[in-house]
Amino acid sequence: MIPESYQAGAVRLYRARRFPTQWSYVKRLLRGPLFVDSSVFCVDGQWWLLTETNLAFKCDTLRLFRAPHLTGPWREHPASPLVTGNGHLARPAGRVVVTEDAVIRFAQDCDPVYGLAVRAFRITVLTDDRYAEEPIGDGRPILGAGLEDWNSGGMHHVDPHPIGGGRWLACVDGWFDAAGAGKPPAGASASAGADRPLA
Repeated sequence: MIPESYQAGAVRLYRARRFPTQWSYVKRLLRGPLFVDSSVFCVDGQWWLLTETNLAFKCDTLRLFRAPHLTGPWREHPASPLVTGNGHLARPAGRVVVTEDAVIRFAQDCDPVYGLAVRAFRITVLTDDRYAEEPIGDGRPILGAGLEDWNSGGMHHVDPHPIGGGRWLACVDGWFDAAGAGKPPAGASASAGADRPLA
C-alpha cells in the first residue's frame, strides 16, 4: 500500500501484515518536497509511478517515475513532467487500471477548485523514453458532481474492478459542497460516462 504521505515529503511503501488492519513500513520510494496522490502500477515487468508535484498545491503538474522493481531504484522518466500548468488533467484520481487491452489513468479536474470531476486517459505509449496518452471518449469527465449530499461538490477518485462478463464495479469518492457554491463542470454529472466503456 502507498498511503497519502505528502506531509512526510516522501512516497512510502507499506506491506500488509494482517490485511486490512495491520501494516508495516517497507521503504521510502521517493523523497522530495511534495508528492500527492501517487499511483504505482506495473506493465510488462516494469514499475511506473504517477504523482502530482506542484509546490503551490495548484494540482497542475504530473510527473512519471520508473523502476525495475517496486522497491526501486526509482528514476524520473525523460518525458516527465507529463503535464504542466493544467489543473484539469494532472492530479491522479485513483489506481491506474492495467488490462490485457489497455492501460488507463484517471485524473482529477481541479480547476478552478479541487476535485470537481474525474477524467480518463488511455496510455498509448509507455517506454523507457516515451509517453503518450489520449482521452477516453470525447474527453469529457466520466464522473462529476451529483445530486446527493456526499458528492454534491464533485468527484475526485475512482477505483474500478472487473467483476466478469464485461462488467465493472467502481469504488468512488466525492465531496460535500456545504456552501452550495460548487457547480459541476459542463457535461459532467454523477452518471456521466456510465454508458461509455472505459477501454
